[in-house]
Amino acid sequence: MENNNLNIAGRLAQIFIDHPLTFILGTFTLILGVLSLEFMPREENPQIKVSGGAVIVALPGAKPSEIKKVIIEPLEKKIKEIKGVEHIYSYAKDSVGIVQAQYYIGEDKEESNLKLYDQIMRNIDMLPKGAMPPIVKTMDIDTDIPIATIAFYPNQNKISQTELFNEVNKIAFEINKIDQVALVDLKGEKKDQYNIEVDSSKLSAYNLSLGQIAKQIKALSLTTPNMVSDNLHDSLTVLSIKNAIETKEDLENIIISYNFNTPIYLKEVAKISRSFDIQNKKEALIFTKENTKGLNQITLTVSKLKGANSVTINEKIFKYIDSIKPELEKKNIKMVITRDDGYTANNAVNSLVQNLLISILIIAILLIFSLGFKEAMIVSLLVPSILSITLFVGFMINETINRITLFALIVSLGMLVDAAIIVIENIVRHKKEDGGKTDIKTISINATNEIGNATNIATIAIIMTFIPMFFVGGMMGQFMHPLPVFVPIALIVSLVVAYVFTPYFVKKFL
Repeated sequence: MENNNLNIAGRLAQIFIDHPLTFILGTFTLILGVLSLEFMPREENPQIKVSGGAVIVALPGAKPSEIKKVIIEPLEKKIKEIKGVEHIYSYAKDSVGIVQAQYYIGEDKEESNLKLYDQIMRNIDMLPKGAMPPIVKTMDIDTDIPIATIAFYPNQNKISQTELFNEVNKIAFEINKIDQVALVDLKGEKKDQYNIEVDSSKLSAYNLSLGQIAKQIKALSLTTPNMVSDNLHDSLTVLSIKNAIETKEDLENIIISYNFNTPIYLKEVAKISRSFDIQNKKEALIFTKENTKGLNQITLTVSKLKGANSVTINEKIFKYIDSIKPELEKKNIKMVITRDDGYTANNAVNSLVQNLLISILIIAILLIFSLGFKEAMIVSLLVPSILSITLFVGFMINETINRITLFALIVSLGMLVDAAIIVIENIVRHKKEDGGKTDIKTISINATNEIGNATNIATIAIIMTFIPMFFVGGMMGQFMHPLPVFVPIALIVSLVVAYVFTPYFVKKFL
């Protein structure tokens, strides 16, 4: 057959069937696949682009109705002018107004944040006289979803809640130093605090107010810094004043007022104790077999930077936790891992690889009965190459391995072998019909060329069914984004691999 009569399938078959680099190219694709599988970030779910922010403006002394008129309404009007804003929510209360802007799902986060900040700063002159400078606080969903959570709780209540917080806070500080960790947060913590429980009846008896007590405590709770200076005689003068409140007794002996020249101490009108922040009503409990009523605990949550590999980050986190376990046990602190997205994502990928191997084996067994042993082996060899190139392309376009990526590969698995089966079946048919008159090289090129156009059109038709998924908006469109990305890539790669490697292997093995 003349070269001018060959379509793209025939041309690829003709170029690579005898090329000395074809085998090296096949080996290289497998290496690319292994490297992509190793270095491609793994996570539980695909990260969704959610943009938004809140504008907070304080106007001391203003009522909610005034806040609404002079702050909320002008801000809403200007924020509506920003392209991409879907919803605006407002809230007015005494002395402060808050306006929240939510962008359409999928809007670029950095660009949206910049547009909101720029719009507020350009129109800052519309704020009323006396208003404080606006605070623009943006949303960051990437760091709001943890990839690891660890619950710390006391061993038989041998350690107080504040001591537990202090120890866990140190651990959080060390974990925050780990590379690509974005945010470390604590849930259920109880911080050290002096609690002053005022007796209202005694306040009335002494004719005192809560404001007087607060003013006296605040006045004594300030710390004066050291003052250092040189005098004329080249000597150093240092003045240091310690914090006036250092112990519970210091608080108890604060003089609140005088009654007929007799001092009234704080301990006379209030009960003072050093404990945890009792105004914090939030609690976190953990239930064990030994304690079914629940123990107070602190949950440490860790989130990662966008695009980072949750597997490697969690390995570093739990390696550090394991190293301090003996120290925690000595301090009567127990712990349990309550979430590990890295473990889940890694198991899902490893499970996929195992299932793919089983699927390839099943395909090979089925093809042995329909095509023959050698033909079945050729088709089975092509599947790893197709998946390798697909993963490498995904890695190059900054995709991650997550449950939707794996779902896309599983969905496309049955279609990946279609092109290779069609090519090799047509070659085998031509070989039988020829009866040995033509060499296998010519038969392979002609047979591949014969089915090229039809196979291309059929594959393009399947790809076109996934294209509309690119235009699905909202949360679902973002979540299912890997599906219309990986399935078309896998199908296109399967065509190229079938045309390049099938004739080559046929010539080598048949």
